[in-house]
Amino acid sequence: MSLRERRQALIEQGELGGDQFCRAYAAAADTWLTGLFDDATGGDARGMALVAVGGYGRGELCPYSDLDVVLVHRGRRDVSATADRIWYPVWDEGIALDHSVRRPDDMLDMAAEDLRVALGLLDARVVCGEAKVAEPVLEGARDRWARQRPPWLGELADQVAERHAAHGDVGFLLEPDLKEAHGGLRDVTALTALVQAVPVLADYVDSVALDDARRVLTAVRVELHRRAGRDLNRLLLQEQEQVAGALGHPDADALMHAVATAGRTVAWEGDDAWRRRNAWSRTQDRRRRRRRDGDDRPAAPIPLDAEPGIALGEDEVVLTADADVAGDPSLALRLAAVAAERNLPISRDALNLLGRKAPAAPVPWPDGLRDTLVRVLATGPPAVAAFEALDRRHLAERYLPEWAAVRNRPQRNPYHRFTVDRHLLEAAATAATLAHRVHRVDLLLLGTLLHDIGKGFPGDHTEVGMGVAAEIAGRMGLAEDDVAVIVTMVRLHLLLPDTATRRDLDDPATAQRVAAEVGSRPTLDLLAAMVEADSLATGPSAWGPWKAGLVADLVERTSRLLAGEPVAPPTPLITDDLGLVMDTVRREGAPALSIDPPQVTVVAPDRPGLLAEVTGVLALHGLNVRSAVVAGEEGVAVEVFTAEPDRGRWPDAARLSSDLAALMAGTLAIEDQLAARAHTYRNARRATTPQLVSTQVTVDNNASASASVVEVRAEDVVGQLHRITQALVDCRLDVTSAKVSTFGSAVVDAFYVRGPDGRKLVDPQAVAAVERAVVERIGDPGR
Repeated sequence: MSLRERRQALIEQGELGGDQFCRAYAAAADTWLTGLFDDATGGDARGMALVAVGGYGRGELCPYSDLDVVLVHRGRRDVSATADRIWYPVWDEGIALDHSVRRPDDMLDMAAEDLRVALGLLDARVVCGEAKVAEPVLEGARDRWARQRPPWLGELADQVAERHAAHGDVGFLLEPDLKEAHGGLRDVTALTALVQAVPVLADYVDSVALDDARRVLTAVRVELHRRAGRDLNRLLLQEQEQVAGALGHPDADALMHAVATAGRTVAWEGDDAWRRRNAWSRTQDRRRRRRRDGDDRPAAPIPLDAEPGIALGEDEVVLTADADVAGDPSLALRLAAVAAERNLPISRDALNLLGRKAPAAPVPWPDGLRDTLVRVLATGPPAVAAFEALDRRHLAERYLPEWAAVRNRPQRNPYHRFTVDRHLLEAAATAATLAHRVHRVDLLLLGTLLHDIGKGFPGDHTEVGMGVAAEIAGRMGLAEDDVAVIVTMVRLHLLLPDTATRRDLDDPATAQRVAAEVGSRPTLDLLAAMVEADSLATGPSAWGPWKAGLVADLVERTSRLLAGEPVAPPTPLITDDLGLVMDTVRREGAPALSIDPPQVTVVAPDRPGLLAEVTGVLALHGLNVRSAVVAGEEGVAVEVFTAEPDRGRWPDAARLSSDLAALMAGTLAIEDQLAARAHTYRNARRATTPQLVSTQVTVDNNASASASVVEVRAEDVVGQLHRITQALVDCRLDVTSAKVSTFGSAVVDAFYVRGPDGRKLVDPQAVAAVERAVVERIGDPGR
């Protein structure tokens, strides 16, 4: 049986997973390669051995891992032909192979020149052949690594840091790379190599927890390979439910919770070991310098007291011998505050001691305890590491029991890049950088920390979160009015961005509704700062110049209303220059189009369905419409769009004008071309973002005094705005403006419309007809 057939047989044994699969596959590879080796050498293996290195050497072969091997020889003349007789059958099988042919001395020389080779030899073993040819080399490579000849650890540390920067964290990403990301399997390998070079670190690494985490990640990686049928290490959304089922998890959320827990364990152990190595290295350097200079003082400085019970060590924050660990409920938070303020890690010994003995917070909290939490959060980005260090020993729950419900909780939306707990910390840290905008920094930081706390509990996260936040704020000892503000921040944390991106800001009713909800300028300032922090912590697509500008505009208008100041009237859409263009269009009958990024302006003879036609042409040329405003007079329409190119390059205005004229003349098959483009776009996006979005249509008659707002949530595909607009035209509705927002794989389009009589849609049958028409026009892929 070939190796490919043996691998497939193992893959089909669904109960064979994790380390068990890896060992079985490695054993099968050993047997098969031994047969190839014996055939290639004709039974004469003198002076030759086949060595497995890297993951294969460790026996960690996932279904589609590479076979990493070295043919070691003592100068046999037939080695090249022998190697070919081994390699070619492997290639013929379609098995990925990383191979080389080396003399023993050459292997050691390569290990001295190439870090990858040096690391691979640490896990190397002889598969077959004459063992004494290779074993001295393997022992020599391990000995050199232990003595750091050459000193590779600095370069290894740099590579680890670069990999983390490139791939993010296993513990917090929606689709983590199980191998390369921070907390992934490659970190386990790097940590093992580090401990081999600095054995004293073994006393500080929790080897049991580390191996448990490695086994979890390995089991998931094996199933991911099995499902994908290839060497896939990024746990994509479309694979998570099936992998969860194969591993016995009730659902994908449970799987991702386990992955996040394992990833955070690996990251914690690795980061701590690398930090200790750096400290050990600095201490050794000082000792050498002092011996050279005849200085007999201790190499490590004596800890300096920072505040009661807490001291500063050489490169970490520690507890003093007289710290009241069991009696001082503020001690863990104060420790985090000192660490964050000085951007230092917290001693593992201190965390372990607090984890065993620290008391729960009293109820209600004394003012000083609440102030200490605010003190931690006010440090900004360093607060994230400090708070998470406490959370490693479940100390966060001593203060916020509800934190357990959001720890490692995934957010199954590509819009978000972090788990719920990490998102809350990142948002609060970002809010600290915006503290100068508000009158109560404590309420900003606490409200931001709690704004999504409801996601850890069943039900609508905003409604549930209001109750949870009220309970937490009450336990913290906040005054009733302050508790009410915190609850308002949770209740309205989506108000500003949703309104700014989905409603017409020039409609007076928009700012009036927001002002009525918010109630005061101080609360508005808190919401504005929290929204920006929340969006920046969500992900790169959640906050940009367009959204920031809309929110700022809405806040300005609302602030004026709350202050009793007049709101500036909207700028007229039809300017004198546009009036001249309209005269030309009226006279000649041909449309005119201009581009002044980010605006696209179209002036054309007015006719039913013109907005649908224009949005179709814009989509065909790769322009994503963010907003549209429509006006007109005397048979000529003016449509102004805010747009952005989907590939960063603006199309030629002349080509757009030509296609629009052709469409209006009936010579451009817009629907067929949009369908083809949408098919390509959808397939490409679903390869990485597979969630199907159910179509939802609502009609809001309270958002505007003069128009109904038809809001459509649908899948984000090319030409969707065109199709929705056409459905509204088919219902004989007049669209006066539109707003478009994108959230991962979904869009939310809001249209200000009037019926054929120029009024709102108040007839329930008319509303139902609009909802049916939109769904029928665009379909519902989520069903």
